[in-house]
Amino acid sequence: MSGSAPRNPTDTQAGAGRALGSSLRSAVAAVGDYAGSLLKSARDLVRFVGGVSHLLGETCTWCFRGLFVPGYKLGRRSVVEQAVRVGVQAIPIVMIVQIFIGVILALQMAPTLERYGQMERVADVVGIAIFRELGPLITAIVLSGFAGASIAAELGAMVESEEIKALRAHALNPIQFLVVPRFLATIVMLTGLAVIADVIGAFGGFITSVMVLGVSPSAYLSATQDAVAMKDFITGLFKAGVFGVLISMIACYEGLNVTGGAVGVGRATTATVVKSIVALIATDAVFTAVFFVLEL
Repeated sequence: MSGSAPRNPTDTQAGAGRALGSSLRSAVAAVGDYAGSLLKSARDLVRFVGGVSHLLGETCTWCFRGLFVPGYKLGRRSVVEQAVRVGVQAIPIVMIVQIFIGVILALQMAPTLERYGQMERVADVVGIAIFRELGPLITAIVLSGFAGASIAAELGAMVESEEIKALRAHALNPIQFLVVPRFLATIVMLTGLAVIADVIGAFGGFITSVMVLGVSPSAYLSATQDAVAMKDFITGLFKAGVFGVLISMIACYEGLNVTGGAVGVGRATTATVVKSIVALIATDAVFTAVFFVLEL
């Protein structure tokens, strides 16, 4: 009677051992690859933060020289040109976004406040949220896409066309002539845009409350004056100034470090917007926590 020979138990155990060893090697390799990617990400983050910090230090040094050291020019004409391009042209989009933010806040809070018979308190929520948080933050996010990407693309194109090398060849510092005007213009104009955003956002909540929710204009204005203090306005403007520093420095850093031609310019603009938004939200969270602790 023919039949297959019985399998040796030793061979079966050896096969199982090889399979287990292969699985363990694969698991160890996967863990190693993941740890390597984490280390690479951490290294890239440290390099990015260090590069932006170094660029900020150089920019502040040139700003100080231009303002207080004789013989150094600040480039006021370039600052004004960048202010128009970065800030003035962004006013319409900021106004549109902020008036909708005011409308949304008023409509979202109305049902809850109506349940407690405090409909006029809509002004409190809209005023505090706009002046302390959403005014400067949403404006900065809009400007990161409107101006930050533009700055990164412009500087990146200059790098690829070797205009930066030409400046250095003529003993002209790119930080002084390219970064400083964009740095100052972004800070000043973002602070000014935050003021416009505060007014327009509060106006959006006012129009919605009066025309849709039935709140009297006098009651809304009185509640806004009682709820919003000067410290709410000042802290919002302080945040806007810091946000301007972040946007300008990230955009200039990404633009000046472009490699890879047109594809590299595209990567730099995308990285500028993404990194700026993450930095803005993280910084706003830190400020909110600090102001909460200090009761500001």
